[in-house]
Amino acid sequence: MSRELYQSLMENPIIAAVKDSEGLTRALESDSAVIFILFGDILNIAGIVDRIKNRNKHAIVHIDLVEGLGSREIAVDFLMANTRADGIISTKANLIKYAKNRGLFTIQRFFLLDSLSFTNIGKKSLQDSVDMIEVLPGVMPKIIRRVVAIAGVPVIAGGLICDKEDVVGALSAGASAISSTNAGVWSA
Repeated sequence: MSRELYQSLMENPIIAAVKDSEGLTRALESDSAVIFILFGDILNIAGIVDRIKNRNKHAIVHIDLVEGLGSREIAVDFLMANTRADGIISTKANLIKYAKNRGLFTIQRFFLLDSLSFTNIGKKSLQDSVDMIEVLPGVMPKIIRRVVAIAGVPVIAGGLICDKEDVVGALSAGASAISSTNAGVWSA
């Protein structure tokens, strides 16, 4: 599955991130082959994922944002048993490692707030525990270049990506893909 997902991102590196049903409907009509699910609860997440999978798109669930799921490994087991999700996003290293060991595609999210945040990426051995990382905000080409150089895994730039210039800047800096909730960017 990760090979298929990587191939989809090589063909179209723009990931539609959705935070509500309206955004999901728009993402399903977009050219984005990968959709990040940033909303939902334990009662509707399977239906949300099914809508994406039924359109032959990849569904990645931000497990930290699904209401009713905690930050324990059982949350990963729940998603695997009850949905067709291709993978997860999380800021929690323990969930990422567990999900990867269970065969899900994994994306660890990092918020780059200061030099300490940046340093923490370099301290982690990411190659064995995660498929990709996402850094936010994604509109800092100089920092993205530095993250790409030290991460050892493909990097997604996300957060504050507002227009085609931001997309080009992030991809030119070495990001493998960008994610955005801005539907105007999905066709950039």
